[in-house]
Amino acid sequence: MTTYVISIPGTFLREPDESARAAVVRRLRPADPHHTSLGQSEDLDILTVNDNGTFSIRLEVDADDSRSAETHAKEVAAAALREAGLSEDEAPLGPTAVTGIDT
Repeated sequence: MTTYVISIPGTFLREPDESARAAVVRRLRPADPHHTSLGQSEDLDILTVNDNGTFSIRLEVDADDSRSAETHAKEVAAAALREAGLSEDEAPLGPTAVTGIDT
């Protein structure tokens, strides 16, 4: 298995309050990329929110290949958003991208 850092863009169509943002981060914390040497050296945040409502989620995922890693990361991100009270319509996710590989 290989450890991948996956970036997932999205847009908050309904601005979440601070408690919803904190809930998303809490649910994503086990996949925090800071645990990888790449994440530590690049100082990657698990959730970055821009002023225009766009955001980026970065997750560490162990998988056999990049496609599996991207799929799993998107599932984890979508579940965290749902559990924080944000529907897919309120926070749609964009296409994933492998932004790092830690072997």
